[in-house]
Amino acid sequence: MDGSTQDIAETGHYRVLARKYRPSSFADLIGQEPMVRTLTNAFDTGRIAQAYMLTGVRGVGKTTTARILARALNYLVPGEIDKPTIAMDRPGEHCAAIMEGRHIDVIEMDAASHTGIDDIREIIEASRYKPAVARYKVYIIDEVHMLSKAAFNGLLKTLEEPPEHVKFVFATTEIRKVPVTVLSRCQRFDLRRIEADRLIGLMRDIAGKEGIAVDDEALVMLARAAEGSARDSLSLLDQAIAHASGQVEAEAVRTMLGLADKALVIDLFGDLMKGAVAEALERLKALYDVGADPAVVLEDLAAFTHIVTRLKLAPDAAADGGLTEEERTRGTEFAQALSLRILARTWQMLLKGIDEARQSNRPLAAADMVLVRIAHAADLPTPDEALRALRDGGGAATTRAPRVAGSSAPASGPPAARLAAVAGGGASTPPEPKVTPAATQPRPASEPLTRLDSFEDLVALAGTKRDLKWKHALEHQVRVIHFEDGRVDLAPTADAPASLPGDLSRQLEHWTGRRWMVAVAREAAAPTVAEARQAARDRLVDDAKADPAVAAVLAAFPGAEVVDVRVRGDVADDDGVEPPIEDAGELDP
Repeated sequence: MDGSTQDIAETGHYRVLARKYRPSSFADLIGQEPMVRTLTNAFDTGRIAQAYMLTGVRGVGKTTTARILARALNYLVPGEIDKPTIAMDRPGEHCAAIMEGRHIDVIEMDAASHTGIDDIREIIEASRYKPAVARYKVYIIDEVHMLSKAAFNGLLKTLEEPPEHVKFVFATTEIRKVPVTVLSRCQRFDLRRIEADRLIGLMRDIAGKEGIAVDDEALVMLARAAEGSARDSLSLLDQAIAHASGQVEAEAVRTMLGLADKALVIDLFGDLMKGAVAEALERLKALYDVGADPAVVLEDLAAFTHIVTRLKLAPDAAADGGLTEEERTRGTEFAQALSLRILARTWQMLLKGIDEARQSNRPLAAADMVLVRIAHAADLPTPDEALRALRDGGGAATTRAPRVAGSSAPASGPPAARLAAVAGGGASTPPEPKVTPAATQPRPASEPLTRLDSFEDLVALAGTKRDLKWKHALEHQVRVIHFEDGRVDLAPTADAPASLPGDLSRQLEHWTGRRWMVAVAREAAAPTVAEARQAARDRLVDDAKADPAVAAVLAAFPGAEVVDVRVRGDVADDDGVEPPIEDAGELDP
């Protein structure tokens, strides 16, 4: 007879695991050692507060802790122990009634349904009378943040100077909504999320007591879905036991939670990192066909990206009990092969893509496009690799040996090449990078410019150096009168700092390795770069409005206006492809 059958036979009804195995002492609490240590010291020295505030996410033990605290305050073993204590190794006279929520002197109130001043007035009136049978009259107010402002104000005086026989224990998930005047009168304890390996151990222990066999991988999935909540983990275990009707296996839990096969998700991640778009789309379609939500698949990809990043930065994270063996081994391989820039870029694209898939009425199509973007980006070199390629050999990229998982060679070369061995089982030749014609190639930032022929060259240099502060100053705060290599005559705008000319001279010397003369005029008719750019844009907008076709559109849509004009041939996307003709202008209704 397993634990569930025995429970039904003894009581006539089934108790869910979260209630059946609810902690009854501080020794049974898991993951809250700092709070237990503080309370133990306080009780041992007699420094017991008049009010406690327990806060934390759902299911970490706030209400349970409140009841255990009430039990500790009123612990009594006739003839042996007659004082508050944390060490409750056996049931006392009041323990069972307190833990079951039926003790006459331990009053529990749900503030979500008792929010008004009248409810607090009843507590204040009743608090004047001594407890009937226990040592203390304990008021447990759950979800205290739901009390009204008047109720909080009515509680303040009693909370600050309560009768010596009264204790308050508050619990809340929204600590920021509790007035600071109330918080200042309480000892606050933040109950932490419980670590995944602790939850796995808890569920394994309870499953053993229930006589249920559970796969280790199934426990990992349940712990991850619980998100640090002990109650959620036991509720999910209860559901998994009912769903499996026998041994709880990973596949059954995966189906119950609506999760994608972890191995397929990792394979999908490998396809993306080596730029295999067709394989990635086919794998996502296969997951979708068996019931996986495309947005959930993207979330799983983001979770695995986070795992790989952690393993790259902190290899000791491989010992985390919340990882499956496949996540641990293959995640370590990817961590050795991928650069941090690639992982960060993938993470950002997935976060944006998850929202797109959730908001789209065609989530599979939205997820497909997210995968296309990620796979396309996997073939692009990082900025430092692109600069190195331009510097070495005048634009011909130097191709180094692809990274092989498990080797000691440093990760180098384009991402797709580095992932060949990890994701595809062998080396592959990286695609040839696109090379800008020599006449238009920008000079790399690591190579000082020895000559500047125009002010536009100077602005471009600030951009190449990625010095956004100077680029903004040059574009918005400088009116150029005369410019030649080694000398700038300018007039600062009214909002420019007084130190701009001297700072610019020193910055130019730092960038070019030569001294520059910066002469200042009081005023100049020349516009700033930003003003010239805005004037050019305004002219384009005026020309567009004068076009008969555009004028007809504006007439057909009253209130519409031209907000931007893009000239074909001047704007190109990342692939060097001109925008479609419909992007030539935008109308804002």
